[in-house]
Amino acid sequence: MKIEADNQYLLYSGRIDWADLKAPVWVFPATSVKMRFTGNLLKIHVRNSKAYWDNSLGIILDGVQTRLSLPDKGEALLEVPVPGLSHQEHEVLFFKRQDACHELAILGFEIADGERLLYPGEPPKRRIEVYGDSVSAGEITEAVDYVAKEDPDHNGQYSNSWYSYAWMTARKLGAQIHDIAQGGIAMMDNTGWFYEPNAIGMETVWNKVHYNPQFGDATEWNFHDYIPHLVIVAIGQNDSHPIDYMKEDYNSENSILWRRNYKAFLEKIRSKYPGAQIVCITTLLNHDESWDRAIGQVVEELKDEKVAQYLFKRNGKGTPGHPRISEAEEMSEELAKYIEGLQIEGW
Repeated sequence: MKIEADNQYLLYSGRIDWADLKAPVWVFPATSVKMRFTGNLLKIHVRNSKAYWDNSLGIILDGVQTRLSLPDKGEALLEVPVPGLSHQEHEVLFFKRQDACHELAILGFEIADGERLLYPGEPPKRRIEVYGDSVSAGEITEAVDYVAKEDPDHNGQYSNSWYSYAWMTARKLGAQIHDIAQGGIAMMDNTGWFYEPNAIGMETVWNKVHYNPQFGDATEWNFHDYIPHLVIVAIGQNDSHPIDYMKEDYNSENSILWRRNYKAFLEKIRSKYPGAQIVCITTLLNHDESWDRAIGQVVEELKDEKVAQYLFKRNGKGTPGHPRISEAEEMSEELAKYIEGLQIEGW
């Protein structure tokens, strides 16, 4: 039995391009669709566009996580092994493991003839949005043999947004998440690693759906489609590339410019979400503390009681490589506990 991608019994989450209702496009990590069905047959029809790295689709079926490889380019009908008998009920979550190293269109699903698609339940009432880099995207989290070590050589196989501190925190808080995270991204254009040598920063990406030039023109996001109670801003670690100017001279022209742009970015978020709590962080990934000092200064200058900075216990000193699953778990435990102590409107 064919199930169209816009079936009312499919529960989607994430900043999705719905220009074609029969082929919604996933760009950001942690974008997902949940479905409940009966039977022992399940297929998903996809179209993938790869920019770099090997791409795979995340799957959690009845609580067990697996993944399926995606084609570099074009369509594929992927079959998910389903245990059990005919008419047995199952729950599955398909999700995007990686950032805009690829874009993925969902073209529909198949279950066995005579089986049923079931009501998936309501989405969580709490809503979170995260603006971040590779750490927020869950990049290289599955390289568990490299805890507190430099990253191993990889081709995308260790990246998994499910194990990002961002999605872990959302699950601990019982919240939906829009994870606006991109590996290598900095705050400002022309810094960081994303899309070098013409690096694109979060100041350009934050209000987009499509933003990777390898896939065509950028498109704008409609902020009325998702209003978060909480916004986490996790930017400020890739900004030291190619020059760590904040460390070299806190009061240099570049340092002052960065603080001005970071402040403007927070003000843009506030203009979109007047009632949201905003929490500014960096992560356990090693970086000079001057960046956290800069963030703290901006937060103080804003004089907005709903904008705060949080520093982890091992902030900027936890690991020279990306946080692995255990380190992301450490961050999410701290962050969720801190957030639960805040007075968040509508929470």
